Amino acid sequence: MKILFICNQNKHRSKTAEILSRNQHETRSAGLYNETPVTPSQLEWAELVIVMEEEQRMELMKRFPKNVMQKRIVCLNIDDTYSYGQPALIEQLQCKMDEYYCE
Repeated sequence: MKILFICNQNKHRSKTAEILSRNQHETRSAGLYNETPVTPSQLEWAELVIVMEEEQRMELMKRFPKNVMQKRIVCLNIDDTYSYGQPALIEQLQCKMDEYYCE
């Protein structure tokens, strides 16, 4: 499965999720508000898009309505309070992603 992880800056949450899932799936990550924000081609590539906060899903809908309508987008509800690779972030990601990989 091709999974695109998205968070605000693509520094902590989405980058950590991308690395964690690499052995099981083809993964990439992107940010919404960084120097090189997510693109339509990245959304096209993905079979599943995972955002960290509901606001990110809404922002994707505003920016890319046609692309988003065709995608399954899952929100993990993980706040932007973690650092890259932080054990508590890894624990949250693993716990929440497990339920989506089984579907």
